[in-house]
Amino acid sequence: MIFFGKKKAPAAPTPEVAPETHTPTDALAAAPQPVAEPAEPPRKLGLFERMKQAVTRTRETLAARIDDVVASTRKVDEKTLEELETVLLTSDLGVPTTMAILDALRERAKHQAIEGGEELRALLKEQLRSILAAPQKPLAAPESGPRVIFLVGVNGAGKTTTSGKLAAWSQSEGRTALLCAADTFRAAAIEQLEVWAQRSGVEMIKTRQGGDPSAVLYDAIASAKAKGINEVYVDTAGRLHTKSGLMDELEKMRRTAAKLAPGAPHEVLLVMDATTGQNGLQQARQFTEASGVTGIVLTKLDGTAKGGIAVAIARELNLPVRYVGVGEKMSDLLEFSPENFVDSLLG
Repeated sequence: MIFFGKKKAPAAPTPEVAPETHTPTDALAAAPQPVAEPAEPPRKLGLFERMKQAVTRTRETLAARIDDVVASTRKVDEKTLEELETVLLTSDLGVPTTMAILDALRERAKHQAIEGGEELRALLKEQLRSILAAPQKPLAAPESGPRVIFLVGVNGAGKTTTSGKLAAWSQSEGRTALLCAADTFRAAAIEQLEVWAQRSGVEMIKTRQGGDPSAVLYDAIASAKAKGINEVYVDTAGRLHTKSGLMDELEKMRRTAAKLAPGAPHEVLLVMDATTGQNGLQQARQFTEASGVTGIVLTKLDGTAKGGIAVAIARELNLPVRYVGVGEKMSDLLEFSPENFVDSLLG
């Protein structure tokens, strides 16, 4: 098993009960050359200005059309709500979420008139914040040992990049982190994660392509426990909920983690490509049912006008959006804030 990080650590002895013993080869031991781009410290995350920049394309679609509705509204009636329905649907909030928002507005109007477009905007913002905040809750600290976080999802959503960004973010917040390369199906994934480990200055544990993911996970958690590392980010192989073999493998990894760290995995983050919109939501729903997802990382938010999918995720999956990815740099990961998100969209 190979370790990468600020300093080369001695290989941790493999416990007798470990699923597999890994013997480094020359090819495995050779680290890739550091990237030309100098390592940059992650910027403070969750800033309103960065969120506003990230949702520019969605805001241009949503806010501009809501402005049209607001400007033409003196008294909110059914025609106004029908216009608002069209606006929300075009921003990928989806039919169920849009209908829930409109029903709440109708209920309000039934008891107290909505006076004009600006009040309608304020009530809409209140509804969006409420939906996004509902699934949010603090994460419980592990009883002992490191916090173990699985990153799961389909190929191409950005799991490996997000793993590296999260490790760098932990370091910037004063916590120690370790990366576990459990996507053993793709050599490129291992190499990519290795580069992220070097750039962020965190340790990484890997095995050769085709190795047992549960074995490398075992070694990663054992190493983190021995060294007092706070968080272990586990980059898993891309899979679909319909691939029973891969889902069984993920369940085996969950059992392995639990043996070494009570309650592990403490978080299972589904990495979801925001550009897929409602199509991705259906896939996320099925994936969540199969793999015990506890939160969402919404990537490529800066490249889509479908940012309303964050609201649909919160309501229809009852899952919190934990982070959003807004680029390829280490600092391009924002902690999600319902207030900042809604204010960035609607002012």
